[in-house]
Amino acid sequence: MKQLVCLEPGKFKMKDVVKPSRKEGCALIKIQRIGICGTDLHAFEGTQPFFSYPRVLGHELSGEIVELDNEDDGFVVGEKVTFIPYYPCHDCVACRNGKPNCCTNIQGAGVHIDGGMVEYLNVPQYALIHGQGMGYDELAMVEPMAIGAHAVRVSEIKEDEFVIVTGAGPIGLGAMAFAKIKGAKVIALDVQDSRLAFAKENFGADYVVNVLNNPVETVKEITDGDMVTTIIDATGNKRAIEGSLDYLAHGGKITMVGLQLEKFSFAHPEFHKRETTLRSSRNATREDFDHVIDSMKSGKVNVKPLITHRSSFSNLVDNFSSWLNPETGVVKAVVDLD
Repeated sequence: MKQLVCLEPGKFKMKDVVKPSRKEGCALIKIQRIGICGTDLHAFEGTQPFFSYPRVLGHELSGEIVELDNEDDGFVVGEKVTFIPYYPCHDCVACRNGKPNCCTNIQGAGVHIDGGMVEYLNVPQYALIHGQGMGYDELAMVEPMAIGAHAVRVSEIKEDEFVIVTGAGPIGLGAMAFAKIKGAKVIALDVQDSRLAFAKENFGADYVVNVLNNPVETVKEITDGDMVTTIIDATGNKRAIEGSLDYLAHGGKITMVGLQLEKFSFAHPEFHKRETTLRSSRNATREDFDHVIDSMKSGKVNVKPLITHRSSFSNLVDNFSSWLNPETGVVKAVVDLD
């Protein structure tokens, strides 16, 4: 079978390897779609934390079950599925406290262990998610939407609350969609007018603000001087994170779902006087995946507009680096293997 390996930052190699046999406790999946996310792009750039090379990338995946360990969970050979691509140890303090998404010993496909840029992949059967009649494109979008849904859930957003989502990439768009489901009034912040327009048209942003054009005063006007009570940062940009307090109401909270390598800081008096709550949001849980599936099936979230670029697996090496260029207008690129 074909396997694409990132040997080092900036260097891919397509290899011919032996098709794997099914491992005990796993289902063997024939990969049909690979979503390209920021983690993959940053790994290719060499700016992704928690990373070592060589590595097979890819964790936004959908495929067909080829072989099963058992059918006790209702899965059947030939079924379309996606899966939760971060595997917990089930034993550490986080796992024991119901937080497998931030397991001490987590093994993320395409990050800590090899991922899904392959034709066949062994997946722990406990991680499988039923396709429920959806297509491969939609199923490959479940994981990035679950990241946004998890950020919204841990932010404990309330109805009619003003929420800023910084960054109108796929994760930010997902956060906007699920904040709207919670009844929030969503303000999208980004540096690209095209992405802001996309967020308003397709993912429910009530207001859009270009951060290059007097954003603090604009947010103040939108909120009648109160500023916002929740900020979800989906940029992983140091400057954006450190500027969050400029938009935050007293008593407000900041949730960081974006990730970057550097240290960041706030002016302590500004942070303190707001009694600010600061937290991170890592990965997602089965609860979030189920919420995403239900929201997609009910029509509350439409992921189809996300996919702006496509490639065959055989042409992926040639196309991949172009998706690092904002001028291509890529929101989400998807790789077809069928």
